[in-house]
Amino acid sequence: MKRYALSLAAALAVALAAVGGAAAAVGRQGHSLVPVLGPEPRAWLAALQELPTDPARYALQRAATEHTRRRPQPRHRPRTTTLSIYEHRIHPWILSAQGCSSARRHESGVVVLDFGKPAYRHGGYGTILFSGRFAKNHAITVAMLAYAHAYVRCLPQGSTASIEVARGTSNYHPALPSAYTAGVRWARETNRLGRILGREGLDAHVEAAAADDAEPAWDPGFRRTREFFHGFRAAVHGHTLFDYGSLDGGVGAIWSARQAWYVSGGLRHTKALPEIYTSAMAQQWAELARIARSRYRHPVRFAGVMTQGTSSCTCGLRPPAAHSALARALSAHGVRNVLLPDGGTSIVG
Repeated sequence: MKRYALSLAAALAVALAAVGGAAAAVGRQGHSLVPVLGPEPRAWLAALQELPTDPARYALQRAATEHTRRRPQPRHRPRTTTLSIYEHRIHPWILSAQGCSSARRHESGVVVLDFGKPAYRHGGYGTILFSGRFAKNHAITVAMLAYAHAYVRCLPQGSTASIEVARGTSNYHPALPSAYTAGVRWARETNRLGRILGREGLDAHVEAAAADDAEPAWDPGFRRTREFFHGFRAAVHGHTLFDYGSLDGGVGAIWSARQAWYVSGGLRHTKALPEIYTSAMAQQWAELARIARSRYRHPVRFAGVMTQGTSSCTCGLRPPAAHSALARALSAHGVRNVLLPDGGTSIVG
């Protein structure tokens, strides 16, 4: 009873404080620290009725309220558009700066780090960067890990943003002993990065993926492209391979519908991140989606759109406009109920 009486007294004090301001504002009578209740009985009664009958419950409610006030709240809404990058160097400090910039822009979605075309040097597989230098697969993974660490470190406290960071390459005239083996090695490094992200607690915000800028004009016979994708599929453990290429004139101009669909959702672990630089390119991809659904009974698996347009470069549509153009084209071709995630990515560098 003593504990209850003390709790009730404390609760009454809170009620008095709550109505004190209103009562004082009405009357401004005297200089007493205890409010005069006469002029505002309704305010007093309302405050009294809000008191809990169970003091223990009242204490829990107060504690929960204070915890909510102290808990960090997200200050920024994640953006569904990202910047992808043509990489000229793979120094970890460079990729770290890129990852931190992405986080400070509050980006969320697919990020392609394009390391150039596949290559083989000194007994090892890798790529030729856009600077013309050779980069080993292992060194690329180290650089990507630096990007991931910085992205997580630079996110605002409480942020819910997350990215799929994809190691990008292309099918541009690869100088390789085996395109199939190159695909296997690309998948193994993707798996390796995924394991490290999980082990170091980064996987809540960063997921490992891969990507290929697959252009029909660079491999008209589709042979090297098919071998690379087959090698990746044989070795990957659940990670996605995004096709962020074009259709170069549309279905049948160079690649058949089956070949184009094969690398954009027809093969397991693949998704399309199509280049939509113009409305005409959106029409080409919508046509492929229509054919895939009617002929193969499976959809093109879209993961968004790839563009080159930015605020500083009028290099085609920007991601929101590209997304709208593809959505309209799909509707015009009768392709409805297709998953087309919001946003997209614009590649720079």
